[in-house]
Amino acid sequence: MKRYLVVMSHPPHGSIHVQEQLDVILTMAAFDRSVSLLFLDEGVFQLLRGQTAQQYLHKETVAIFDALALYDIDDLWVETESLMEKGLSLEQLTLPVKPVARSGINALMSGFDVILGA
Repeated sequence: MKRYLVVMSHPPHGSIHVQEQLDVILTMAAFDRSVSLLFLDEGVFQLLRGQTAQQYLHKETVAIFDALALYDIDDLWVETESLMEKGLSLEQLTLPVKPVARSGINALMSGFDVILGA
């Protein structure tokens, strides 16, 4: 079975990019694909609670992230340097993620057959 890694690097609001990525992720999971997520750059903000999409007229994504475990999507990674650059820590995040150093991203990605997003 192919392993998929979806790179989440966009901020949670301001465009429909995140919603489209989540649609793809849930579709792949519904067809029993092995899906993992990597949050980096502005994408780390997707992991924070208390965000609202109302001002952007987009769907809320927090509930979708909460449902990832129901789809057996529990292999979630976050780049530690992105967290530090944004002044965030693992304790502030809403999902259980595994930290990975920027220097380890290539090694992480080499374990996947398909990489989506950027």
